[in-house]
Amino acid sequence: MTTDPKYAILFEPVKIGPVTAPNRFYQVPHCNGMAHARPKALAAMRGVKAEGGWGVVSTEEVEIHPSADIGPSIEGRLWSDDDIPYHAKTVEAIHAHGSLAAIQLAHNGMYAANLYSRLAPMGPSHQAVLSGASEPVQARAMDKDDIRALRRWYRDAARRAQIAGYDIVYMYSGHGLTTPMHFLSPTLNTRTDEYGGSVENRARLIGELITEIKEEVGQTCGVAFRFGVDELKGSEGITWDQEGRAVVEMFAELPDLWDVNIASWANDSQTARFSPNEGYQTDYTKEVKSLTTKPVVGVGRFTSPDAMVSKIRGGLLDMIGAARPSIADPFLPNKIRDNRIDEIRECIGCNICVSGDMLSAPIRCTQNPTMGEEWRRGWHPERIAKSDEPEPVLIVGAGPAGLEAALQLSNRGHSVTIAEATKDLGGRVLRESRLPGMASYIRVADYRLHYLLQRPEVEIYRDSELTADDIRDFGFDHVILATGSHWRRDGIGRAQRKAITGLDALHVMTPDDIMDGVSAKGRVIVYDLDHYYHATTIAEKLRTEGHDVAYVSDAAIVAPFTAMTLEQSRVQASLYSNGIDVHLNREIVGAGANGILTRCPYSGREEDIEADTLVLVTERQPNDALYLALKNDHAATGIKTLTCIGDAYAPSTVAAAIYAGHKAARLFPDFDSDPAEFIWERPSPD
Repeated sequence: MTTDPKYAILFEPVKIGPVTAPNRFYQVPHCNGMAHARPKALAAMRGVKAEGGWGVVSTEEVEIHPSADIGPSIEGRLWSDDDIPYHAKTVEAIHAHGSLAAIQLAHNGMYAANLYSRLAPMGPSHQAVLSGASEPVQARAMDKDDIRALRRWYRDAARRAQIAGYDIVYMYSGHGLTTPMHFLSPTLNTRTDEYGGSVENRARLIGELITEIKEEVGQTCGVAFRFGVDELKGSEGITWDQEGRAVVEMFAELPDLWDVNIASWANDSQTARFSPNEGYQTDYTKEVKSLTTKPVVGVGRFTSPDAMVSKIRGGLLDMIGAARPSIADPFLPNKIRDNRIDEIRECIGCNICVSGDMLSAPIRCTQNPTMGEEWRRGWHPERIAKSDEPEPVLIVGAGPAGLEAALQLSNRGHSVTIAEATKDLGGRVLRESRLPGMASYIRVADYRLHYLLQRPEVEIYRDSELTADDIRDFGFDHVILATGSHWRRDGIGRAQRKAITGLDALHVMTPDDIMDGVSAKGRVIVYDLDHYYHATTIAEKLRTEGHDVAYVSDAAIVAPFTAMTLEQSRVQASLYSNGIDVHLNREIVGAGANGILTRCPYSGREEDIEADTLVLVTERQPNDALYLALKNDHAATGIKTLTCIGDAYAPSTVAAAIYAGHKAARLFPDFDSDPAEFIWERPSPD
């Protein structure tokens, strides 16, 4: 198939030092919770990216020395020659599809508490470590011997990377995570020698390390420099006007490629809730391109090929960088090449992928349930085995789990009937997409409905609420129940295991009521025991409708789980900027004099908070009545297989619901037999 000429520029080769990328699609380094602990899974995942057409496929950050140990996070390691064979497997998987393999070498300096290696952390100055766990550990100031040792470690790691077969070797100075960036920082570097003071002195280590790597491997490997050009902290950090531009001007032609982003990671990988547009970093890449002749790659959650072409033709980028879009759709480049743009599985910018790394668990994706399962389960994002014996299947519920199960069962050759109780399709993602900042969630339903609505073997019935008798009477041999869940109205949640009593004088609501359009009354309290995005988006919705709103939570910060998706600080700031009162470390005891009575779980101090309406965002209950009604007698009534999936089985994230629907379709019809359930990578007995 011939590529549309307007996208041909995306498939031009790009020279990166001594190597050449086959196209402009560049999977930039991204973490995955696999790395040194799960090298087989890592190689399989990266290999699928290469198969999908990414011209360059990069590793996550790879620690070059035990003094750069950022455990418990699971990143790559290249501490010694013993690590080379593990990296060679990843390189082999990438090269098998003609892509270049890149490795991001990292020394984490003041960000590494060295919990595994137990070495004293080090950095430019004597200061506390930057690690997010607030360990009571300080980094020691590096002396000249330490700096010489660091330069040697980079050389050793570059040599090992070359032996493993990598085509591009990174010097990483981004996201506020690495020693070169710590030296550049005006706040972290308080030295008075030739490595401190002026921008030129603070940047000295950057130039030395890029030079060391080029001298070691530059004859055969491209040398990339990943640089956080602005920390968005003003005078408290690195800025483009002070350090960023100066570094680019000093070393413009030294690296073979500039990988440009903003720091910290939370700024670089902003969620769609706070940065809905593609290419939000290209103001910086444009500046870098004006100062160097070397290729520049940048990110910005690109999913539109027209936007990609526009950025390249407009002189803002040379290569389209992607982490999250390559996770949501590893085959995005090939779909553009083959004129299958409407088949792109668009990233929704939810950052559930990031949560895997933050929790030291294998990566997952809301849109792409095969992500992280390429090795363990052998799942492929574009292929699923056809059934030898196609059969009709009834799916009850057209939410994320039901739609994914229907799509994949259809892909396997089965005929599918979907019965949805309401007139709308999409379930919770449709409803949640109407909340402030959540519009991208509708892509979850849209992607699946794009296929389902045009397939003759798929029948969809709206406004079709079914009873157990209805299902029995239909005569389907196979029934999948994806009936979702509903929010509790009694206040029970993770910190409150008993129902809240005495609230009769208040107008008590749930998120379901709000999303159904039921009006709140007067001053509103939103009580959050859920700790994800639901309570804060509902609080903001009510505020935009003109209500005085108070957010109350048992937690010490607003929506704690959003720290795992890199948006917690923005979530909390958004409540403040919207004029929402925030009450933390408060549990609801019952009714108060003019609203509710809360208590501090630590001090026991009670506080009345005025309210007319209480919205309980505590936890959900599965809509499993149909499942329970059918479970015990389904075989006797002619139903051969019955299963319950997604929130109807166990309420969780949208990503978990999609995964459950996908898994059910893969296992069908033998839902109880899962050969991959306990497959995991074991340490070598050696």
